Parts: sequence; structure tokens; C-alpha cells
Amino acid sequence: MTLFPMFLKLEGRACLVVGAGNVGEPKIRSLLDANANVRVVAPTATGAVVEWARAGLIAWEKRTFEASDLTGIFLTIAATASTSVNDFVFREARSRGILCNAVDDPERCDFYYPAVVRRGQLQIAISTGGQSPALAQRLRRELEMEFGEEYSEWVEELGKVREKLLSSELDSDHRKQLLHSLASRDAFEARRSESADEREKFHER
Repeated sequence: MTLFPMFLKLEGRACLVVGAGNVGEPKIRSLLDANANVRVVAPTATGAVVEWARAGLIAWEKRTFEASDLTGIFLTIAATASTSVNDFVFREARSRGILCNAVDDPERCDFYYPAVVRRGQLQIAISTGGQSPALAQRLRRELEMEFGEEYSEWVEELGKVREKLLSSELDSDHRKQLLHSLASRDAFEARRSESADEREKFHER
């Protein structure tokens, strides 16, 4: 099966997580990082989830899942310790056309969580279609070494330059060529060398 790769905007969208234990907690955190409107249904929760609820970051209902919990939901995650509960959540979500991920159960997933390298607005996602999360994690570690934290600031700079160029009167071909040149490895290495020189001069003062 070929997966369709995409980055999804979840800001303000209603997302449901069923389960709030050690499996559910990181899924809840990832939705919060995406500024989703997070609802959680679970009889018990980890300390972090309890604190998020107290702070008003999530809406936690302390009970078992009911099919009606899916009303108005855009995306859901089944993260309980019960295969039967996760299956129930998945079947109910699918019947309503709602995307669902049952954690660690590829057959009950409409989407998978990729291994992700994050450097500010730069995100590099790796997926094996659920076949080998271990491989995806290894590749993520390798990419983390190749793409350091300096990429975060660089991507922000590229975004500002791109915005200015798009509002300029340059012809489209020249603009495209310039944008690709600014995003090249040579441009990045030159920037990194300049930053290193500036740090060296600072320490010499």
C-alpha cells in the first residue's frame, strides 16, 4: 500500500484522544504542539495530562469512551491498553469518516506517526508504512546529526527573503533561480562560515 505523504494543519480543529496513560500522553502532547483543540476521554491519566487539563490546555472527561464522543471530531487517536477498546474506537471513527490512529496497531490506522526531525519550521518526516518503526527512528537519528539546530534560524531567514522577493517586480524565472540559489548547500555553508567567524571575533575581544 502506498501512503500519501502530507503535513496536516490541525490548529483549532477538534481532535480526540482515547486513553491518557504513557501511550496517550505523547500523542496528546503532539496535538497540543500543533495547536489542535484537544479532547481526552480516559478513566485515568498521567500527571502531565492532569496538569494540562487543570491548565485548560485540554478538555479531559474522566470516563470510558462512548461512540457519541466522536461527534464533531476531525481526527482521533485510540491509545488505550485494551485492543478491544481501540478496535471499537477505530470502527466507530471509520463509520463516521473520521481519521483514526490506533497506536501500535497498523491494521487499525488511517495514518501513521512518522519519525520526525524538527528544526523550527523545518520538519523532515520518515515513515516505513508501519513496517519498521525502528528503521525510521535510526534514520531520524542520522538526519538529526546532518541537520543541526542552525537550520531553524536559516529557514526563518529564507522565509523572510522569499516574502520580499514574491512582492518584488522580478520576473518569475529570475525569482525562482534566486530562491533556489539562496536555499542551496553552498549558501548554507557560506552562512555557517560567517557565523563561525563572527563567534571567533567575539571571543577575541
